[in-house]
Amino acid sequence: MSTLRVIGAGRAGRSMAAALVEGGWTVAGLLGRSDDVTAAATDVDLVIVATPDAAVADVASAIAPDDHAVVAHLSGALGLDVLAPHARRAAIHPLVSMPDPERGAARLGAGAWFAIAGDPIAARVVADLGGRPFTVADADRVAYHAAAVIASNHLVALLGQVERLAAQVGVPFDAYLDLARATLDNVADVGPAAALTGPAARGDWSTLDAHRAAIAELEREAYDALAAAARRLAVGEDE
Repeated sequence: MSTLRVIGAGRAGRSMAAALVEGGWTVAGLLGRSDDVTAAATDVDLVIVATPDAAVADVASAIAPDDHAVVAHLSGALGLDVLAPHARRAAIHPLVSMPDPERGAARLGAGAWFAIAGDPIAARVVADLGGRPFTVADADRVAYHAAAVIASNHLVALLGQVERLAAQVGVPFDAYLDLARATLDNVADVGPAAALTGPAARGDWSTLDAHRAAIAELEREAYDALAAAARRLAVGEDE
């Protein structure tokens, strides 16, 4: 049975620990911000550094190297160089949203996608979770992670705008959520370009102008940016 230790007691670290227990691993410990991590690699197969990106390098350098243990991080944007001085390194980025440890663990064990790199133990972790791995080169990880942020965080921010506008006109937010779910299904079925409907797809610029006039000034910057993106998609501009 494989053993791991997790450094970082936030949502990602606790989600991964719980999911891997379900996947047959033994968790030797979950270390928090105030804990000494010097011996974290002792008597384990894997150390997962589940801290914010800015702290990964400092945490990794504070761990005494062990020839047996792999030191891995969960960052989508960082490469393997931040895990020096450890000889065995890995990156395991779960492409899932983890709003809390319970939902996070469930999603990690439900066929999630993972961006992996480095030591083969990364692929074994994903296999034990029943996940789907893909590789991302270090040079491409920041762009890869930008796409992940757009797909998740920016989508949440966009729906926050929808919620605000819905409240202003007295329409249930759930009505728009149903529209958003159906739209995501359309994208999955036919791709973004073919799934685009509405005024941008029709070239109905006067309606877009009317939208701008009807919404609060604070909402226009985001609307303008996304209207421009919709127009780009509609006319097939790739550059």
